[in-house]
Amino acid sequence: MKWFDSFAAWWKSALHKRRFSMLSVEDKSEEWHVLVSPAGAFAGLLALVLLIFIIVLLLVAYTPVIEFLPGYKSDAVRSRESLMANIMRLDSMERRMNDMLTYNENIVLIINGKTPAVRTTIATDSIHRNKALVAPSAEDSLLRAQMEGNGIYGLHTTVPQRQAGRDNLEMTVPVDGIITSHFDIKGGKYGIRMASASMSPVMATADGTVLTSIWTPDKAYIIEIQHPNGLVSVYRNLSQTIVTKGQNVRGSEVIGYSASERADDGSDQFGFELWNGGKAVDPEGYIVF
Repeated sequence: MKWFDSFAAWWKSALHKRRFSMLSVEDKSEEWHVLVSPAGAFAGLLALVLLIFIIVLLLVAYTPVIEFLPGYKSDAVRSRESLMANIMRLDSMERRMNDMLTYNENIVLIINGKTPAVRTTIATDSIHRNKALVAPSAEDSLLRAQMEGNGIYGLHTTVPQRQAGRDNLEMTVPVDGIITSHFDIKGGKYGIRMASASMSPVMATADGTVLTSIWTPDKAYIIEIQHPNGLVSVYRNLSQTIVTKGQNVRGSEVIGYSASERADDGSDQFGFELWNGGKAVDPEGYIVF
């Protein structure tokens, strides 16, 4: 039982008290002393750590000190972010619903042989429709000539030619949101930026093949898709991508998700570009946002 004897000797040494004294510098007389054992010192240190833990726990639970910690979001901040995201969703749904109503009313007017209504906006954020008749214009006459002629949009054009022109009209909006920065090639803006809700699904604007699906330190995930007729769409600042290089995708198919956070200056908002024949073009000229 040597191990038991060794343990007993160690335990007896741990409980043995030591004397700590404070001596005077002048006459070396003892001014203060304390008797403490190693086991007592360990127990005192453990009690101090437990006391500090309880104090920190009470501060976090019953005081707002945690709100000053970097990276922590209070309930008010999270509620405000959730409210902003819901407002953007409602605004997007309202605009889409009004667009659908206008489209359906115009279809009915065209079927009845009447002139379509024009939609106008006022200073408020909501969209209203003005059912006043559209005044004849040079652009309207040119459109009628194209529709009645033999162009790619002509009513008597062969199916392959009409399909080639229709491809550009069937491109869909890549993400639900609001445009915050428009195309300006002179200002170095080769596309548009959109403010969308956190983790909104990003969709392919048309059928195509994925050219690139990579992550970059400055622009997060980037996806490039090759479409027919020499068009290439670029999707920037994605938080996640679910497609791979060489994959064939269809229009309106989800290819990733937008960034989960948005900076005030718009630096990490969703970015969308369209390139035609190697040159940047205005996406708003191809897609109705």
